[in-house]
Amino acid sequence: MTKILIVEDEESILMPLEDNLRLEGYEVSCARDGLEGLSMAAERPFDLIVLDIMLPKMDGFEVCKRLRQDRVMTPILMLTAKSQEIDKVLGLELGADDYVTKPFSSRELLARIKSILRRAKEPHRGIDFFRFDAIELDFVKYEAKKKGQPIPLTALEFALLHYLVQNKGRVVHRNEVLDSVWGKDVYVDARTVDKHISLLRRKFEDDPQDPKYFLSVRGIGYKFTG
Repeated sequence: MTKILIVEDEESILMPLEDNLRLEGYEVSCARDGLEGLSMAAERPFDLIVLDIMLPKMDGFEVCKRLRQDRVMTPILMLTAKSQEIDKVLGLELGADDYVTKPFSSRELLARIKSILRRAKEPHRGIDFFRFDAIELDFVKYEAKKKGQPIPLTALEFALLHYLVQNKGRVVHRNEVLDSVWGKDVYVDARTVDKHISLLRRKFEDDPQDPKYFLSVRGIGYKFTG
C-alpha cells in the first residue's frame, strides 16, 4: 500500500486531507510539527511527504533541506499559504518536487499527489543512460553526475530531464512539457516549467546566466542541445 506522510499543524487542513487520502486507499501517517515530521520521514519509508511550510518547532523549508542533506529522496509536495515567487523557488531549490498554494481544492491536491506518485514509480522508457560533456545521467538508477560528482535530483527533475533528452534538438512548448511531465489531469502554471528549467541550469550549466544546453525559445518554450 502506498504510504503518505502529512506534516501539517492546522487541524482544519490536516483532518479532511487525511480522510480524503484514506478514502483513496493510501496509508496515511501524520505529524503536527516540523521536528516530528523530520524524525518520522528519516526513520520510516514513505512514498510521498505532504509538507506544510509554516510549522511549529521547525519550518518546512528546514525539514526539506535536512532530509535532502541526509539523502532521503522521498518525493515532497509542499503546502504554502504564501504567494511570493521566492518562497516557491526556495522550496524547489531545497529539493521539493512540487508545491500547492493554499487555499486549494481537494481535487487539485489529489491530482497533484497522484501525478507525483506516478512519476516516482513508472520507469523511464526509451533512454536509460545519457552523457553530454562532463555530465552523466542514469535514468534507471536515478543518478546524475557532473565531472564525477553526484548531483541530487528529485523524481520530477529526472522526469523533466528524461523528456528533454528524448526531445534533444527539438523546441518543446511549455504546455507540451506540462502535459508530458506533470500530466494532463493536473493544473500547473506554465511558469512552473520555467522555475524547474532554471534549477536544472544551476545544477548542470557552467554559467546558468548564459546556458549552453537548456536554451529558452522566446514565446514558445525550451530546447535541449546536450
